[in-house]
Amino acid sequence: MCFYGTSIIFLQYCINGCWMDGDIMKEKLFTSSYILICLANFLTSFSFFLLVPTLPFYIVDKYKVDASMVGLLLSCYVVAVLCIRPFAGFVADFFQRKKVYVISYVLFAISFAVYLPIGESLLAFVLLRVFHGFAFGALNTTGNTLVIDIMPSSRRGEGLGYFGVTNNLAMAFGPMAGLFLISKYSYDILFITALLAALIGLTLAAGIKVKKRQPAATGGKLLSIDRFFLLEGIPASIAFFMLAIPYGMTSSYIAIYAEQIGVVRGAGLFFTVQAAGLIVSRLVSGRLVDKGLITQTIVRGIFIAMLGVTGEGLLSFVAGYSLNLGYILYFLSAFLLGYGFGTIFPAFNTLFINMAPHSRRATANATYLTGWDVGIGAGMLLGGALSVNGYYESFVFGAILVVAALVYFRIYVSGHFERHRLC
Repeated sequence: MCFYGTSIIFLQYCINGCWMDGDIMKEKLFTSSYILICLANFLTSFSFFLLVPTLPFYIVDKYKVDASMVGLLLSCYVVAVLCIRPFAGFVADFFQRKKVYVISYVLFAISFAVYLPIGESLLAFVLLRVFHGFAFGALNTTGNTLVIDIMPSSRRGEGLGYFGVTNNLAMAFGPMAGLFLISKYSYDILFITALLAALIGLTLAAGIKVKKRQPAATGGKLLSIDRFFLLEGIPASIAFFMLAIPYGMTSSYIAIYAEQIGVVRGAGLFFTVQAAGLIVSRLVSGRLVDKGLITQTIVRGIFIAMLGVTGEGLLSFVAGYSLNLGYILYFLSAFLLGYGFGTIFPAFNTLFINMAPHSRRATANATYLTGWDVGIGAGMLLGGALSVNGYYESFVFGAILVVAALVYFRIYVSGHFERHRLC
């Protein structure tokens, strides 16, 4: 009901075309282009999340590898995304962003078609995952910047929050749909569904209208490191990296972890409950960010996420004592994790954008997302490596990292942001 209600609220905002704050009408947010990019982003994320919980099973079934190897194979995708982010941000700052976005979407869609004839070659699978990672990294970086160009600056936090809701809706439906498809049909049907979603998203993306902008000036330093990374944002990127590690562990291993400890009924609903938490938080956190409470919102989100990851770490012990309590903690952890990260995402994104001039927004987004990608990849690797005695060890380690990220952000990153913010 919570998920259904928040979905209806979001659609009502789209229909009304505005948000009423008392008697004050703010700048129009829900233009046709904003709605199109949100729908295209939903389909990008939906096709992506179809594969997140299912690829570990696919790799084990098809290539007969152990748990540690699964983590290594999954991480090659994230490494590819990581490698392309800085270059994608650079290109999106120096060329028209819509063109870069559409070209990236074409490559992203093509990737799904190649899964079908890939055959039994493990090397071919790895190369495909690398190519797919390149396409997704460029698409995601450019899309996150293009939506900022479309929305009014006075409603950036709110707009990013709703844009993020499309990711969360995809997170709710994608993993559940993916697990259903492989249980009732086949992996081929899974990949065909992902391909169709990507093609529809590409069609919507082609209809986006955005004003042409002047490319960023090179200033004679075309190949300097600050053309590819927002140096002022690196401290915040480190905090984001620490937070992404337990998130990467959850995305890749929570289904297998639940199966190990006996939480098998409705295990796929974890992602739906998590998405509900993400959606509820987005409807609140974006408005707090627009009121200037950026660092305060992040601290609150990290604390809530810490409770969720801690619950995951304790899940094995609680389920061993009482399976019913295990189910309660399983879904409570999902909601807290979703609510915490849903609070963090738009606030962190705004923090990076506020430290960059308009001409370097894509570079700022690339730096923001690079920290996330490195953490997700590390989470996939560590989640497998630390699971020798059970996945609970991985999630306990993740909880410790979230505590460390909270302390680091509160002590250092908050002050650094205030000293370097441009708006």
